[in-house]
Amino acid sequence: MSAYQDDIKAVAALKEQHGSSWAAINPESVARMRAQNRFKTGLEIAQYTADIMRKDMAEYDADSSVYTQSLGCWHGFIGQQKLISIKKHLKTTNKRYLYLSGWMVAALRSEFGPLPDQSMHEKTAVSDLIEELYTFLRQADSRELDLLFTALDAAREAGDSAKAAEIQNQIDNYETHIVPIIADIDAGFGNPEATYLLAKRMIEAGACCIQIENQVSDEKQCGHQDGKVTVPHADFLAKIAAVRYAFLELGIDNGVIVARTDSLGAGLTKQIAVTKEPGDLGDLYNSFLDCEEVAASDLGNGDVVINRGGKLLRPKRLPSNLFQFRKGTGEDRCVLDCITSLQNGADLLWIETEKPHVGQIKAMVDRIREVIPNAKLVYNNSPSFNWTLNFRQQVFDAMVAEGKDVSAYDRAKLMSVEYDETELAQVADEKIRTFQRDGSAHAGIFHHLITLPTYHTAALSTDNLAKGYFADQGMLAYVKGVQRQELRQGIACVKHQNMAGSDIGDNHKEYFAGEAALKASGKDNTMNQFH
Repeated sequence: MSAYQDDIKAVAALKEQHGSSWAAINPESVARMRAQNRFKTGLEIAQYTADIMRKDMAEYDADSSVYTQSLGCWHGFIGQQKLISIKKHLKTTNKRYLYLSGWMVAALRSEFGPLPDQSMHEKTAVSDLIEELYTFLRQADSRELDLLFTALDAAREAGDSAKAAEIQNQIDNYETHIVPIIADIDAGFGNPEATYLLAKRMIEAGACCIQIENQVSDEKQCGHQDGKVTVPHADFLAKIAAVRYAFLELGIDNGVIVARTDSLGAGLTKQIAVTKEPGDLGDLYNSFLDCEEVAASDLGNGDVVINRGGKLLRPKRLPSNLFQFRKGTGEDRCVLDCITSLQNGADLLWIETEKPHVGQIKAMVDRIREVIPNAKLVYNNSPSFNWTLNFRQQVFDAMVAEGKDVSAYDRAKLMSVEYDETELAQVADEKIRTFQRDGSAHAGIFHHLITLPTYHTAALSTDNLAKGYFADQGMLAYVKGVQRQELRQGIACVKHQNMAGSDIGDNHKEYFAGEAALKASGKDNTMNQFH
């Protein structure tokens, strides 16, 4: 028997115990409300989604073609609509997640107004957004189930038992919109205790997966900007441990931690690492510093020196009081960061790169897998990359290496629209199309995400509407470009009253007040124009 039928029976028995005082209670209405409120707390969501991620990680280990994907969100409604679209077009949410971008929280959610990605926004804005996303996803469940309940009543009223059985089966096997969220905690917003406290808030809101990076918290920069400063491994590992303790305290024993390294593009450090013996982790971190050998007599006022193998080395210190790494050490530092993180509590890796290049990622992952064979990546398919130019240049360079004639192309101008229909552009587009598949098959990428997609889609769609509406198109710009497309493509939001919960509220009114209910969905509701 289904959980739905079990609930009807259980509530009927409870109603009988309470006698006439519960005469107004309809057991099936209660069963419906329970089905629409499957997840009672954020911790229930965190446990449910952690189980999903762990299952998906194991399936990827067995078959690298079954990678996962997500899109970044900055509002609960955006996340909701993505999952509604996924279910509509793909029929299942399997292997599709949501990503919560710290960049978008800073740019779009801060009370200070738009901010750069430098951890200056309110830290609780992150946990608040997780809660908001799951509120909207739960409402998507409630709305879709409400439509099924309405259809079930209609089938029963029509005496169509076959249709009623079909709808009941859909209810019994309903797939929720609730999916894992990979949530960005930046560099932890402070010391390890601050990281632990915020991680708890995020997990309590529903996060099963927290991504943390190895930059200095108060010097944090966007991964695709200059001026990034990393911390010694011991500092980063303490924050990874803090997140793990938060998961364990709250009972989410299989919570997922993504360790992000920005070392590939970070040439600076704020601290010289503590080292107790040659070859330890602190010593390895310091070995990448840009140093010059000095004699004690050469030291100036305030100079900092380190002893390495009996030699006095003076690290290059900048006017900012930051220390500089040697050029060309970024990849080695990335590999060491990744191995160390996986050996000390992290589950997945994130390597922030300056371009989308499968070969570059694979080279680092191969080195990591020599030590950690099942190392897996979360990879940022970032809008900060010029994907068109990058892949056209990759194809151009491959053609040159193969001895092909490239005289028809100017490598410096490959972004030009004049190349859009050329063979080179078509090959490049195909490589973009298969980038995620290729990256997962060859470079260990378990999860592909786009950090800021809706930031850009909102701007693009608004521009298209505004340029017509405020010019000579007026309402036709909206009707032709928006509403007509919603109708043609079956976008649920064309019935915005239903999406906002009007029909759910009407059904509740009927549960509570019976025939006396004053409902909004009568014949004069203009939403009926969209049937």
